[in-house]
Amino acid sequence: MADDTNDLIDNIYEKNKPVHNEHTPQIVRKSQKAKYQIFDESEFARGREVLGDLIVHGMIASGGTDIDWLIEHKGGFIILEFKGFHNDKINIAKGQMIAYEKLHEKLNQSAKCYLYIIGCDDIDFSNPDATVWVFEMNQWKANAIPKNTSDIYGDESNRQNKFIVYREYMEEISVEKLRDIIDSHWKEFERIMQ
Repeated sequence: MADDTNDLIDNIYEKNKPVHNEHTPQIVRKSQKAKYQIFDESEFARGREVLGDLIVHGMIASGGTDIDWLIEHKGGFIILEFKGFHNDKINIAKGQMIAYEKLHEKLNQSAKCYLYIIGCDDIDFSNPDATVWVFEMNQWKANAIPKNTSDIYGDESNRQNKFIVYREYMEEISVEKLRDIIDSHWKEFERIMQ
């Protein structure tokens, strides 16, 4: 009788809901096959290492950076720079950001250019539901993104030769949404440049 009463009480208060097993695999969507693939990853890495030997001790020049992704279509440009988060912030070298500001400005004089800074954690870009955080160069120029050169949450008061951008100032979007943004610019270039 006691068991019957407990079963009735459990059913009334929905305590007998099926328990989800922690080991049940979650369904992760996968994107279509990548359009571009690195066929020889070791050769790709070796090529980057070789460039690292170009600037050596004793030279006046220093530093150096690259553009992660540059798309050109009918004279319009989409530039993507990927940065990894560390303690909910990304670091962008001042020289790199100044170069991006100038590049964005010059490309917009004669054509159209969108330049996105994309912050990400350890991410699988083949998962369209994966999350990234973005801002576009126009937001940077309009001061919508604080231009911190010291960590506002840290003890260090000394300024550094980099900008620190916090996740909270960037827009959270899915990989699929980022793809949609890129495609929308491509379509815009089709219309503008006809």
